Amino acid sequence: MRGRVIAVVTPSDRPFAAALVVDGRLEDLVIAPRNGDLRPFPGQELTARVTRKLPKSGAFCALEGGGEGFLRDARDVAEGQSLPLAVQSLPEPGKALTLTSRLLRKGPHVILTPGAPGVNVSRKIGNPAERDRLEALARTALEDQPETLGAILRTEAKGASERVIGREIEALLQAAPTALQSALRDWLSPAPDRIFAPQELARTWLAEPRALFSDEAALRSLEAEADAFSAFGIWDEVEALRSPSVSLGDASMSVEPTRALVAVDVDTGADFSPAAGLKTNLGVARELPRQLRLRGLGGKILVDFAPMPKPQRRSLEEALAKAFRADQIETALVGWTRLGLFEIQRKRERWPLTELL
Repeated sequence: MRGRVIAVVTPSDRPFAAALVVDGRLEDLVIAPRNGDLRPFPGQELTARVTRKLPKSGAFCALEGGGEGFLRDARDVAEGQSLPLAVQSLPEPGKALTLTSRLLRKGPHVILTPGAPGVNVSRKIGNPAERDRLEALARTALEDQPETLGAILRTEAKGASERVIGREIEALLQAAPTALQSALRDWLSPAPDRIFAPQELARTWLAEPRALFSDEAALRSLEAEADAFSAFGIWDEVEALRSPSVSLGDASMSVEPTRALVAVDVDTGADFSPAAGLKTNLGVARELPRQLRLRGLGGKILVDFAPMPKPQRRSLEEALAKAFRADQIETALVGWTRLGLFEIQRKRERWPLTELL
């Protein structure tokens, strides 16, 4: 299965599961909670009532439909007040959701910013003419909207047509993205070579391309497939992710979530030489972001790399930075602890796969 492929299925026990496969390799995976499990997702808009405001900052909120959240910036709210909020990040076990009053509606190319007027273009788009073109497209699309509404053109907007930008903004104005739209959002640019989805869902997207942030031309790659996960062996890979062990040829690493953190242990196998240590550690650096994505892991991460000379740490740090730079989820490489472990802090944007399964 060559190229960039999106596979979506609608199992009987949950709303959807979706996977991104690139040249036959599973690169990303989002599995929705089971039916009846109303876990929120980052960016989801909801109504919450302030139940307890803290003296300095922050407030606890009761969520509509049940559950509790914590609003960090609560200077201008009062106890008992109901507010439109959004999920900022998912909690550690036993903790409250992190909420924000900043409502961002994100699409593959555009982010709408209610309450933050103006049009901004990603700094990574360096061509002045392209920046001016994109800004003009966004301003035209927002002409009839309130002055308090702004937009950010993402890096992926570079080269996008007027039709694509306009339709995406129109879709975001109509409603906040659903859980499925949010799952697929960052996979749609660059455009996939093929999209597989059950027939009913494919019909919905073909009838209303904006539901997939797309236009008719982009959906020419859409094919009806009742269970693409089974057809392409994705369920087998999902089952393998239940195990903490990850093979790296003769070496391996173990990725084990605990209540407090995610522990990653690296094993070089039978070769204990310094050269094997560096080779294995560089392989772990390249593979770690993918494993964290597929397993839905975030928060505090501690990596016990294989032994290697300290002067080689710089090469490993550069490899880690490069690997995580290509990852969509916000990640901070904190550095080495006094015990020789490497500390990483990663935003919680997914529920752990082991919990969802």
